[in-house]
Formats: sequence, structure tokens, C-alpha cells
Amino acid sequence: MKASEKEALVHECLIRNYEKYYRLAYSYTFSEQDAMDIVQESAYKAILKSDSLKQTAYADTWICRIVMNESVRFLEKNRGRTVRVDELPEEGREDTIKDIDLQQALAELEEKERAIVVLRYFEEEKLETIGKMMNLNVNTVKSRLYRAMDKLKHYMEAGGLEYGKVEK
Repeated sequence: MKASEKEALVHECLIRNYEKYYRLAYSYTFSEQDAMDIVQESAYKAILKSDSLKQTAYADTWICRIVMNESVRFLEKNRGRTVRVDELPEEGREDTIKDIDLQQALAELEEKERAIVVLRYFEEEKLETIGKMMNLNVNTVKSRLYRAMDKLKHYMEAGGLEYGKVEK
């Protein structure tokens, strides 16, 4: 496949799956603006490096990996500049407590666990696809997913924000 055809394929994939990439980036930052910035930077890099795409059938997987890498890079670069959910003002909290609990619980997971949970349950990716995205064996994906879901379960059963952090 020619480089121009790969670039067109990547561009089409970016347009078709923009919301998916946004949700993935958002799962790392919990900020709409930051997630949009990450997706924009990821799209730029994906188009710029589209000729390095080896298997065109995995263009979406390849772009997801770029988004995850950019998300991690963003978090490392901006450490200390973000506001945690539990530091937000109390006003209006009753209206969104369930969402905040889930966001907070996801934020307390390790980055790799959070990415697997988001890809599996929010993006409905297959375990094999997640393994390819993250360069992991399928059994490793399964065990990390199980551990992450167990942590989320304990956190939510304990009352979420009211009772502290996820057990590590």
C-alpha cells in the first residue's frame, strides 16, 4: 500500500472513531479540553507517521496506542498542574455524585489498569485487540482487567469518595 493510501486510511479512521479516541484520552485526564488536545496531537502524529503503519487492518489499534502514549506523556508533563476530583468545591455535588465516584475510582487505578477497563467496557474492545494495543499477552490483559474490576468493586462497595482510595 502506498504512503498516500495509508495516510488516507489513517485520516478516515481518525474521523470515524474520533469520539472513541476522545473518550480514551478523557479516561486519563478527566478534562474535556485536555482530552481534545491529546486527540489533536495524536491525530497529527498518526497522520505524520502514517507511512510507518505496517498492517492497515490494525489502523484503529495503532491510533489507540498513539492516543494512550500521548495521554501518558501529557500526564507526565503536567504532573502537579491538575486538580483532583475530591478537591472540587462541594457545591452541586449531589447532582453528579455517581459520576464523580466512578471517575474517582478510575483515577485511582494504575494507568494500565484504567486503560484496559476503558477499552473493554467503554469502548467494547475485544481482549485480543486490547492486548495488541498495549503489547500484552491476552492472559495478562485478563488478569489486569480482573484486578482492576475487583478494585473498583471494593471502592464502590465501601462508599466511593466517602471512604477513601481504592485498595492497591
